[in-house]
Amino acid sequence: QVHLVESGGGLVQAGGSLRLSCAASGRTFSNYAVGWFRQAPGKEREFVAAISGLGGTTYYADSVKGRFTISRDNAKNTVYLQMNSLKPEDTAVYYCAANNFIGRSNIEYRYWGQGTQVTVSS
Repeated sequence: QVHLVESGGGLVQAGGSLRLSCAASGRTFSNYAVGWFRQAPGKEREFVAAISGLGGTTYYADSVKGRFTISRDNAKNTVYLQMNSLKPEDTAVYYCAANNFIGRSNIEYRYWGQGTQVTVSS
């Protein structure tokens, strides 16, 4: 069992930055890939970024490539999502999720956090 808690969301103006954190407890964190997903009102949950257990592989959605950076510190059992040049369309609830294998689909992830709200004003 892996327990995930997101933090770092908030309200920011367009062009600003936020850093989300996903803190994990439970089994050996480096055994798990972690993905970030987001869900805006009335829309389906979508993939944002993912990182492998040891951090050697990362994936990004085209919509965030070049603006967002995913990283992890396994000593702190934490994965980060640095979000720069934020746009109003980035507004959503952001979730982190963990699984044994890295992937881009939410159905591949077994453990989920409760989400953190990110709101980008224009």
